[in-house]
Amino acid sequence: MTAPTDPRPGVRWTGTGAVFTVFSRHAERVWLMLFNSPSAARPDREIELDSAVHKQGDLWTIEVDGVRAGQGYLYRMDGRLGLFDPGQWLLDPYARAVHTGRGWGETSGLEAGRWPRSGAGFPKGLVLADEDYDWGDDRLPAVPLAETVIYEAHVRGYTVHPNSGVPRAGTYRGFAEKIPYLKDLGVTAVEFLPLQEFNEMEFFLQNGPRRDLRNLWGYSTQSYLAPMARYAADRTANGPIVELRDLVKGLHAAGIEVILDVVFNHTGELDEKGPVFSFKGLDQTVYYILKPDGTGYENYSGCGNTVKANHPAVQEFILDCLRYWVEAMHVDGFRFDLASVFARDVDGEVLERSPLIDRISVDPALARTKLFAEAWDAAGLFQVGSFPHSRWSEWNGLFRDEVRRFWAGEPHMLRRLALRLAGNSDLYERPGQTPQKSVNFVACHDGFTLADLVRYAVPRNDANGEGGRDGERYNHSANYGVEGPTNDPEIEVLRLRQQKNFLATLFLSQGVPMLMAGDEFGRTQRGNNNAYDQDNEISWVDWDLARRNDGLRAFVRELIVFRRAHPGLRRERFFRGRAENGLPPDIQWFGPDGRGPDWDHGAALAFFIDGDRRNTGGAADDDDMLLIINGAPAARTFRLPERPGRTWRTAWSTMETEPRMEASENGPSIRVEGRSVVALLAPIPLDRTPE
Repeated sequence: MTAPTDPRPGVRWTGTGAVFTVFSRHAERVWLMLFNSPSAARPDREIELDSAVHKQGDLWTIEVDGVRAGQGYLYRMDGRLGLFDPGQWLLDPYARAVHTGRGWGETSGLEAGRWPRSGAGFPKGLVLADEDYDWGDDRLPAVPLAETVIYEAHVRGYTVHPNSGVPRAGTYRGFAEKIPYLKDLGVTAVEFLPLQEFNEMEFFLQNGPRRDLRNLWGYSTQSYLAPMARYAADRTANGPIVELRDLVKGLHAAGIEVILDVVFNHTGELDEKGPVFSFKGLDQTVYYILKPDGTGYENYSGCGNTVKANHPAVQEFILDCLRYWVEAMHVDGFRFDLASVFARDVDGEVLERSPLIDRISVDPALARTKLFAEAWDAAGLFQVGSFPHSRWSEWNGLFRDEVRRFWAGEPHMLRRLALRLAGNSDLYERPGQTPQKSVNFVACHDGFTLADLVRYAVPRNDANGEGGRDGERYNHSANYGVEGPTNDPEIEVLRLRQQKNFLATLFLSQGVPMLMAGDEFGRTQRGNNNAYDQDNEISWVDWDLARRNDGLRAFVRELIVFRRAHPGLRRERFFRGRAENGLPPDIQWFGPDGRGPDWDHGAALAFFIDGDRRNTGGAADDDDMLLIINGAPAARTFRLPERPGRTWRTAWSTMETEPRMEASENGPSIRVEGRSVVALLAPIPLDRTPE
């Protein structure tokens, strides 16, 4: 048993043995445990590493002959500084496959109210043979950011419902069956909720009143390089990796990119009462931001602990993980949960420049990836508009809130709505930035679904077992007279129209639109706005709704096609709003009377986008567009601007009937019902051939 000369964290199988390497700066003794069967309750072989021979810097490394692919392995450690406990088994953070010996939601090997410290129920890393996976002609779709349409989805929740109609429901293979649906819808990227190995059984292990609930969302990562094995139909050692690669390859073949939601701000080891699986026992003083008196963990994540992301060793770990997912798994980008934690130093203080953010931004292996930040944390650091690197786009929480507030009828919101429609220049217009800095959304996994946003005035979170204390309080939602479902046809018509209004606003806005899975056909969570622990029909996508609400789905598809067809909606520079260098204004704002909007008291506006290719950035001249939004309850008549040689026609509207064009002595006009959106086009004259 020798010490490798060039150790790299993780395990590397050599064909006749394996090289094991693990980081710990403060451990004084380290044992490697080997299991002939990953399900074994005890190791078949245990080797103590000699610090004089097997420690190089902060890496403990050893080459062991006779190790077979498929074997399980773990570590034990002892030391004086930290939580070192030689009786505690420890999972390798670099494990690329994890064995638990159970299926999704099963309790096999687990004891209620007791976090496993050892034994058959403790997860084990697996030694993997180098697999010659056939990527074939897989190519990254490389969709320009300006053309990106994101679809946020959960691997299990998307197909596990009995009516999903797919074999292997709730798995990577099951999700792959829905690729034709996604392609037909027109989305260009799927953003998966966390699919790195996590422990869905944490509530069972806490053994409180919520012991029968499951952590569905997965924001409690346990192993950052291992695909979630319980999302795989094939749970052999390499099965989850192969299935996920098949899914990535299938999405790429359809022109759809893969974005992973990654959770590096905290881990699944929770707070001081939480489990020890890996990082706490390997070297908690390196991996976590500790309180000044050393009594526990700073909780900037709201989840019990905070990763010390700007420690050099942790920086390297995070970058290694990201590189692996890009190079070995061919993913196209990442959404970073509570990314503002990355802007904190090793003591939790806010940095002007974050070494980790800078390193991710310039790393050659990540040069082609899309980077999306949830630009806030749970301790009040809110960086929407100021996340510290130009390469990243940001989840725009202000867009979500202000669009909701406008359509809920809140006064004095017209100017705010215009800012969101026009690309959020108040937040992002600075040298080197584009409107694509903003990821626009109205609903996401965290909060009401789109359908519930127009059904419930208050959350219905009783099923979560937290006494109604959880979930967002300020939802800016409305129920239009009845809380929850109703048979009142007038209310139902209005609710459907409001869903269309939200969707229309989303796809007419400059920036990167994001749609939550199922919102295109009215998915409901029955008013639950924090369904992280609802592994049931509250969270599962109900595919019967796709059939019943096909009209809404068709409308979403139409919006995506419309956006793709008009470069004026996908600008890569901010509007200037004035004539310049011989060009007319690229955008103009009107009230219903054809003059300027009533910014302070109004609830209706129209905005004109000039189709000149020099204004839109398109390859050829486009149709002129007039986009009309009437947020008031009553109908309004809008005067249409004259376009010599062109005639306005309706492209689509959220109204139940075709909007009525009218003629008057003041020129053409259009009547728009209350709470409606209308898109008009003035097409290029037929005798004019675009260049």
